[in-house]
Amino acid sequence: MVDFTYVQFHALFVFPALALLLGAAEVRKRSARSDVRPLAVAIIVVVAMTYTIPWDNYLILRGVWSYGPDSVAAVLWAAPIEEYLFILLQPFVAALWLHQISPGPPVEDDTTVSIRDRLFGLVAGCLVGLVGLVCLSRAGTFYLGAILAWSGPVLALQWAVGWPYLLARWRTFAVGIVAPTVYLWIADSVALASGIWILSDQYTTGVALFGLPVEEALFFLVTNVFVVQGLLLYPWVIDRWRSRA
Repeated sequence: MVDFTYVQFHALFVFPALALLLGAAEVRKRSARSDVRPLAVAIIVVVAMTYTIPWDNYLILRGVWSYGPDSVAAVLWAAPIEEYLFILLQPFVAALWLHQISPGPPVEDDTTVSIRDRLFGLVAGCLVGLVGLVCLSRAGTFYLGAILAWSGPVLALQWAVGWPYLLARWRTFAVGIVAPTVYLWIADSVALASGIWILSDQYTTGVALFGLPVEEALFFLVTNVFVVQGLLLYPWVIDRWRSRA
């Protein structure tokens, strides 16, 4: 038997965080600018669901991770329905946090992105994916490789669009990532200890970061990076398009 269920995990970690951040957002929205645009959040949520669900189900079918038989309410395809809810809600947690700490896009921004910059960002993201493909060749690094290979295309696209702008906003970028990532690391550690989800020893390295498997730490880091980068880049790209038009 598990200590608590996946539904209870949401009730303990996800829903309270959302409620707190939504309340704070309601107070803040009347008096402050923000990088977060509702349309950008909607786009990121749709992309996250579309891009992650097949990959996540494949990992379960491959045996990379599983869930406790008494920990979930129901299963759709290979994943628990609570897993789909988690994929849906995690971007909202990161977006609401960024809304709280973001000073908003600069009124005047002189960041330029050359063709060389775009190629550099594209190559850097592709290298992440390439490292992942290499890691997929060994069982012990399979989960690590799956995360890196899955991350590479998204990072390549975002970095090609505007890594110099992200670098110019590095304080907002860093704070926007660190808090939700650490929070989800703690939540993930509790879930693993409770048997809500279980990682395969065969497909993981066995390396831990403060007791958390390095693969899980990397997963929550890169997913929050995707969200924060997307939300920061969206208004910048839209403003540049409008100024050119």
